[in-house]
Amino acid sequence: MRRYKMLEEKFFIRLSALFTYSLIAVLAFIIVVIFYKGFAALNWDMVLKTPKGGYYYGGEGGVLNAITGSLYIAIGATLIAVLIGMPAALYLNVQLIRYRRTQNTIRYFLDALWGIPSIVYGAFGFTLMLFFGMNASLLAGIITVALLISPIMVRTFDEVLCTIPKGLHEASLALGSTRTETAFRVMFKQGFPGFITAILLSFGRGIGDAASVLFTAGYTDNIPVTLDEPAATLPLAIFFQLGSPIPEVRDRAFAASIILTIIILSISLGARLLSKRFSKTNLK
Repeated sequence: MRRYKMLEEKFFIRLSALFTYSLIAVLAFIIVVIFYKGFAALNWDMVLKTPKGGYYYGGEGGVLNAITGSLYIAIGATLIAVLIGMPAALYLNVQLIRYRRTQNTIRYFLDALWGIPSIVYGAFGFTLMLFFGMNASLLAGIITVALLISPIMVRTFDEVLCTIPKGLHEASLALGSTRTETAFRVMFKQGFPGFITAILLSFGRGIGDAASVLFTAGYTDNIPVTLDEPAATLPLAIFFQLGSPIPEVRDRAFAASIILTIIILSISLGARLLSKRFSKTNLK
């Protein structure tokens, strides 16, 4: 019996290790394939110039319009999501801490919103756009992406706040602090490193999503100056170029994928470094 348990233990440890390293291998394989196909087409013109005439038929230029549009949309959507998500998460963990059933119900709905495909958010954003008489624009893209990442941000904030020792919350109330003071002076400060990670990861999700902006942000070869102008994004630039019958344009799609991958990996690395930097001041 004991020998059987040891064999079972070894089997599941090795199975878990196999799946873990397989995921790393898949990520490495994706990066290698993208760099292999797109590195030759990657140059400074792609990063620093907007598309010139005939760019999508092999002409000169770059995807600066798409890089800028992606950053505008992701930054605007992240700011809106933080303004919605931070108070919601604090309210859930401070004001509703005595109402477990209500907490769990809200978390269930947030998880359901998180699981909705981004194309559905795109369709909803398109409906809102028509209802308010808006054109496909930077503003419509920002609002749609904000709707997409808000549930992600609230639930991530919520998970961060759940890791804070309950004793800190109780001690703050016992010392005479109000629940609002406890939320912003204790819980917010203690969860700050995790909040940074949540914000940057949501930003990464916003900048890399194509379906939610397909109908709402539009597409243009120019860099938008006002909120009511259409905006290009990197995921859509990759999508349009990858569908081209011209091999040179398809190579540029992979080069644009390299740019997007580098941005996402940089955000992920920045989130880890900042989280580690600010977590040093936390109470354990």
